Amino acid sequence: MSQTGNIKTFTRILQYDLLMLTALPRLCYLPPARNVCDIKRITLIIKSSDGKEMDKNIAVQKKNTLVNNLKGLPSLMVAFSGGVDSAFLLAVAAEALNERVLAVTATSPVHPANDIKNARAFTIAKGIKHIMYESDEKNIPEFRANSPDRCYHCKKAICMKLKEIAQEHGIIHIAHAINADDLSDYRPGIKAASEMGLIAPLVDAGLTKEEIRFLSKEMGLLTWDMPSMACLASRIPYGEPITDEKISMIQKAENILAKAGLKQYRVRHHGTVARIEAGTNDFSMFSNQLFREKVIKDFKSIGFLHIALDLEAYRSGSMNRGLKETGEDQ
Repeated sequence: MSQTGNIKTFTRILQYDLLMLTALPRLCYLPPARNVCDIKRITLIIKSSDGKEMDKNIAVQKKNTLVNNLKGLPSLMVAFSGGVDSAFLLAVAAEALNERVLAVTATSPVHPANDIKNARAFTIAKGIKHIMYESDEKNIPEFRANSPDRCYHCKKAICMKLKEIAQEHGIIHIAHAINADDLSDYRPGIKAASEMGLIAPLVDAGLTKEEIRFLSKEMGLLTWDMPSMACLASRIPYGEPITDEKISMIQKAENILAKAGLKQYRVRHHGTVARIEAGTNDFSMFSNQLFREKVIKDFKSIGFLHIALDLEAYRSGSMNRGLKETGEDQ
């Protein structure tokens, strides 16, 4: 560097593994500036375990955009599942709109019980108005048949109920918490929500999942490192009818894995076979023979005859592999 060349930016790289609760930040500094007064800006880059980098300043700017967009709304209902994205959206909306925000949660056996419990605890802690209603997915023929567009019909029915509740409470806008990353996956429910007039504030602000987790942690939200969850019907291959018995088996099996200490998992229902998708950080647990034997015994007590561990580990949307190419990213 020449004598007159001043350092404009000092970069601190913080490598943080979001999947490890006990991981400590490891700070790596570039050589210090000769003249500290010449430092114009500090940029913090978060590097997650998948190697992708996220600029803290950009994430904060996106959050500011989200806040400004929300403040321009007269009132808002948030379709609240209790997960990372909807909890972040609801928390920010509550700060921006105060009493003009309402959370609504659909409850039924197809929604993981722990998600519903977390959703209720979240709104109580935040003092946010919250309505929970019993959804009735099993009365939707396309849902029971489990066609590839199952989520479209289910989401449309939920949106109709949300609009009904919104009208009763004088709420003008209804938001769902899809993020920018969701647009690259096969999610027919997004189409239904758009057709029904729901808004997507996180997408409008350009927020990704990684940014939402980071900002949630900055806000002190306990949901920041929650694993991704989804409707239990997503564990059943397309074309296989969805029944109460299958949903119950899946819920019980996933409860077993949760109690065993797994953080990220899915139990895919293939008739008498349970295919376990475990997160990469949980995979090594199955190398323990006693652990495997306990899981096998417990799963068989539910009704599964064979228990398999998927060598590819957990991956979102794995059940979409059998779909024919339709021009969408599946």
